Amino acid sequence: MTAAVSASHSLKAVTLVNTVLKPEGWPAQIGFVTQALQTFRNIHDVLASAGAKHLNRRTWYVTSIDDYLANPKGLGAGCRDVFARCFPAMATIEVVRRVERQAVVEIEPTAARPASDQPYCSGCME
Repeated sequence: MTAAVSASHSLKAVTLVNTVLKPEGWPAQIGFVTQALQTFRNIHDVLASAGAKHLNRRTWYVTSIDDYLANPKGLGAGCRDVFARCFPAMATIEVVRRVERQAVVEIEPTAARPASDQPYCSGCME
């Protein structure tokens, strides 16, 4: 009988919590899509600096599901501009409020990087 071989040894997980836009000093009228787009850029920059090659999951914490659903084309275009055509597992959770009162979105990403230099997902962090 042959023992099963786990592929988990080939990945190093990079979990980043609170990679979020810091809205201090930003006018209150900056809306959901603008904050989400800045958060996408923040996530990309931090993951790229960590050598991550694939965005595995995003958990969104939003103050309004209605705001999240209001402009899917704007969110989709912004996400593609930053991450190309990468579609990780996602969850969206509506929260009552955030510590930074002007922040309407926080995205918690989980990414992985291969143990070798070979990317295993085309487009995510290329």
